[in-house]
Amino acid sequence: MKNPLLAVGVCVLLLAGCQKQPQTDYNALERTGMWSSTLDELKGLKLSDLEIAQLTKLKNAGASDDLCVALVKAARAHNHEFSSGDSAMDLSRAGYADAQILEMAQSDQMDILSGEAVTLKLIGLSNATVQSIIHRRIQGLPTLTSEQIGRLKNTAMSEKQIIEIVNEGLSDQQAEALIARREAERDHSNTGFVRVRGRRPH
Repeated sequence: MKNPLLAVGVCVLLLAGCQKQPQTDYNALERTGMWSSTLDELKGLKLSDLEIAQLTKLKNAGASDDLCVALVKAARAHNHEFSSGDSAMDLSRAGYADAQILEMAQSDQMDILSGEAVTLKLIGLSNATVQSIIHRRIQGLPTLTSEQIGRLKNTAMSEKQIIEIVNEGLSDQQAEALIARREAERDHSNTGFVRVRGRRPH
């Protein structure tokens, strides 16, 4: 051949074409009923198979298209794939709004916060109180754990008092001391007895 270098170049191009990665399969997402415009946006983000699986679970659980896209973008902003589908579903089932879920995702702490956040809802605190506590956690401020808050609630402490204690930013040691004192007072009050008056037997 007159030009061996040209021949080598042609072979390299042919091999490169043969070794192209297979296209990502978005069929699972399409079957969830996701809008075509949302799919196009997600395709532009070049989802991994893991992300498609996570979003498929979310969509099947009732998540909105907007939340799906926003969660992927939040993960990418922190230079990793979106892999928190289970955490997002747990938060949604506990009654958290999309905006609250997204706030946790944007702080890159959703997997860390979700368990505590769900427990706070189960304790029966109001949305405003829960949101205040979650904000403190996102900001990295000292905050009582859901277990500690539950124990305070069991000592008949009001929600207003609990949030005041939370906002004081007690250390874990200080919080445990306060809780122990409240529990001791409660237990002491429960040891009292009522004397039953009646007729003496003859």
